[in-house]
Amino acid sequence: MKFKNKILAVLILFFISMGCNLKKEVLLSGRTMGTTYNIKVVTWFYKDTAELKDKIEKGLKEVNNSMSVFIDDSEISRFNRFNSRENFFISDDFLRVMTVARKIYGLSGGAWDGTVSPLVDLWGFGKAGNENRVPQKKEIEARLANVGFDKIEISENGYLAKKNPIVGIDLGSIAKGYGVDRTAEVIRNNGISNFLVEIGGEVYASGYKITGGYWLVGINTPDKDSLNGDIYKTIRLKNKALATSGDYRNFFEKNGKAYSHIIDPKTGYPVNNGIVSVSVVADDCTFADGLATAIMVTGLEKGLEIVNKLTGVECLVVIKNKDGTLTDYFSKGFRNDEKIPFER
Repeated sequence: MKFKNKILAVLILFFISMGCNLKKEVLLSGRTMGTTYNIKVVTWFYKDTAELKDKIEKGLKEVNNSMSVFIDDSEISRFNRFNSRENFFISDDFLRVMTVARKIYGLSGGAWDGTVSPLVDLWGFGKAGNENRVPQKKEIEARLANVGFDKIEISENGYLAKKNPIVGIDLGSIAKGYGVDRTAEVIRNNGISNFLVEIGGEVYASGYKITGGYWLVGINTPDKDSLNGDIYKTIRLKNKALATSGDYRNFFEKNGKAYSHIIDPKTGYPVNNGIVSVSVVADDCTFADGLATAIMVTGLEKGLEIVNKLTGVECLVVIKNKDGTLTDYFSKGFRNDEKIPFER
């Protein structure tokens, strides 16, 4: 072992004397949560990242097994079937996400609500696989009776309790963000401080890219015909998360009217406030992910009001005008903060 370390030291000195860069950028990619992940890490040229990828995939599997409603024996699926007011003990992952979810629910005045899935299913956007249709008012009212995040007690002692035994949770609008944060934690714990994590469009950027500059992250063009590579704007990130929510991918049309998959938990109807995209920058991706969805529901004025009161949080809200053009609205500090400036 000592002999190998001496050889390594000699090689390092040789490369330094030759003016070589001793670091490399490694791309790690795969599938998780029904989408893809792409990670860039900046590390030493001799560092083997195979073990790191194994740790990342293990962590993502744990998150998925905890919060995927598409896995029958996941924690969240078992909780949803738990028709009792008794305590339901959960993992640390689940508790961390539910704690952030409660914060966003409160900040948004209930605009983000993790119990809205019965309405999402009713409109044909959910796990149930129902046909897209415009439900009758009485159907919506019946489902609304079992919606409300405040119907769930979240205890710091590691359990949930249903105040209404029928209520269920779907964390699809926040779990990917947590997957990003959990992955960033794994990478940091392995001694790497410069990296970029992306899962299904949600991002966390730490430190700098290999050339020493900010990480550049694209925001997708908010149009139903745009491709994943169609960039509306790019943003430079350092030690920040970026999450985007939009209504331009998942919707249906009936009698010339479009219905979005984003449902207002107070009315039971899809949102129709002109917002086509919300991008939120925050310290962690779990919060950014959930808040972006919340602002889609609150509307422009309320959304900007919420963000402008928060420290270290900024947003871009894109409105589609009647003539089809797009207008950008920024929170107060977005373009003035040197750490997170926009680039056209």
